[in-house]
Amino acid sequence: MRNHVEYWAFRLGFSLLAALPRRWALSLGALLGNLAYWLAYPLRKTALTHLAWAFPELPASEHRRILRASARNLGRMAAEVSHFADLTAPTVQNYVRIANPERWREALEREPGRGLIVLTAHFGNWELLAYVHGLLGFPVTLIHRPMRNPLVDRWLVEWRARAGTRSIEKKAAAKEALRVLRDGGILAIPADQNQRHSFGVFVDFFGIPACTTTGPVRLAQHTGAKIVPVFLRRVGESDQHVVEVLPAVELVHSGDAAADIVENTQRCTRIIEEMVRRYPEQWIWFHRRWKTRPPEERQYVVTRHEQQDQPMPRSAIS
Repeated sequence: MRNHVEYWAFRLGFSLLAALPRRWALSLGALLGNLAYWLAYPLRKTALTHLAWAFPELPASEHRRILRASARNLGRMAAEVSHFADLTAPTVQNYVRIANPERWREALEREPGRGLIVLTAHFGNWELLAYVHGLLGFPVTLIHRPMRNPLVDRWLVEWRARAGTRSIEKKAAAKEALRVLRDGGILAIPADQNQRHSFGVFVDFFGIPACTTTGPVRLAQHTGAKIVPVFLRRVGESDQHVVEVLPAVELVHSGDAAADIVENTQRCTRIIEEMVRRYPEQWIWFHRRWKTRPPEERQYVVTRHEQQDQPMPRSAIS
């Protein structure tokens, strides 16, 4: 029952945004983001804790400013997604430009039977990133973690498919991901989410060990595919976006497969961190990125936080 109520509330809000002119919808989305910042106290508390960990040198007022801007970005993102049906290959270029198209063309030039792994994150308007590539004739297969509400999740998967974006669930992704890459396809993996012990390795993210997916690195080891970081960032608080294509990740091949997985995962994570440091307002700080803790390092995070004279919420580490 709860899933159905949430689903229809979601659809109603989405339909309202879609019915408005684009500019009005984005303004309303930003307003709703501001409202969510004030009303969602538990999420706000968790997000501000994360910002204090990531940027201990900044005052609390700056943490709050970043988080309010992040909430507005999410509201605008929802409004933009509601207007995806209005986008075509020509019109999308009114809102999105590729900062370095030559690097993207270089990434797309790959040997037959060797696909491309796009390393990305829940950053900017990440839904628009995949949608744009589908419209421009480069359909993407996305590895995604299903949402808690299966009705909303199914709707979102179908919505992505309108531009040719195919979604495969993380828990059943291994074989299908290998098939996509061996067929020469483009596989996008958001690698900025917390993982359980059995699905990741611990590497530093903002100086704190974070359990991180090894998916991009393992797939690259198995297929020889390049890992190319690609992010779509919003320009200020406007409706304009820039796709940033970074150089392919330089992977280590030392002969020690286990050590290489850790080192290469750290390299991927460092790239994501650098992008978030540049534009902290565009990342999802309410996500419990450091939730999974190795037993021997659990006290490390507690001590680090207590040194800032701030309460340590159990929800951030439990």
